[in-house]
Amino acid sequence: MLNPPNSPPAWTLAEVQELLAAPMNDLLYRAHSVHREHFNPNEIQLSTLLSVKTGGCPEDCHYCPQSLRHASDVASEPLLPLNEVVARAQQAKAAGATRFCMGAAYRGPKERDLARILEYIAAVKALGLETCATLGLLDEDQARRLAEAGLDYYNHNLDTSEAYYPEIITTRRYADRLKTLEHVREAGMRVCCGGIVGLGETVQDRAELLLELSRLNPPPESVPINELVPVPGTPLAHAPKTDPIDFVRVIAVARILMPHAHVRLSAGRSTMSRELQALCFFAGANSIFYGEKLLTTPNNDADQDHALFAALGLRPEAQLRTESRTSVHAG
Repeated sequence: MLNPPNSPPAWTLAEVQELLAAPMNDLLYRAHSVHREHFNPNEIQLSTLLSVKTGGCPEDCHYCPQSLRHASDVASEPLLPLNEVVARAQQAKAAGATRFCMGAAYRGPKERDLARILEYIAAVKALGLETCATLGLLDEDQARRLAEAGLDYYNHNLDTSEAYYPEIITTRRYADRLKTLEHVREAGMRVCCGGIVGLGETVQDRAELLLELSRLNPPPESVPINELVPVPGTPLAHAPKTDPIDFVRVIAVARILMPHAHVRLSAGRSTMSRELQALCFFAGANSIFYGEKLLTTPNNDADQDHALFAALGLRPEAQLRTESRTSVHAG
């Protein structure tokens, strides 16, 4: 039996498993109640993700076409010029994004590249956007320098449970990811951390991942939930598609366990029906990646998203902020 919606979040693995197995109507009611308690249920946060350095990564993440170890069609490209990053950030802001995320395919950022990345962060921050980066593993000094440059969020996903992790990645340890998240927190940045559904994991693996995320101290401010996008040439190219109802369950439980976080409907959205996305938003997702591409995989185009927002009565966070300021000045 589910606990009352306002019960304290003293979660155990058994309780998280119980949530994932709950009758769907009960689970959705619980998740939506939590969502309404902490957020405007009709507001959506838009983030844009740009690959600032593509391919050539030495890691063996089985889902990733940017790995040197996989025979994908993704070509290696060096860091983008600063003016191109700024231009893309300006476009993202004009389109309604409030956060600009920069991704680079590294095991960890190379010292010779970090200076330019720090310039990216300062320039994007100056545009009035929240800044986010995903650059792989960080040491303490790198985290400190990123924070000093103005980085608001650092993304470093756990991907899956600790038990299943070696089946997906062998070139780094789960503990390495957790250590990077510690460095991010110690440097004063906010954490963007989630996982991927559809890697061949069990329901218990999903429960363990969600529990691990909720136990980070403090929990992530942003929780991206990705559905695997199978890419030719990667070991998971032929992975079966996730059952849509199971995916919604993960979104709902993420919302219940991490009530203050933005839960982001991330990779895989381009193949989701409008109805599935609507159900995810009802279950507590209140953020999306906005733009035609997510690093190297496709995403919905802006017209599709705006049509969906109009149909559901959702309004982008930036639009609501503008309307609020206008109302204050008018008054």
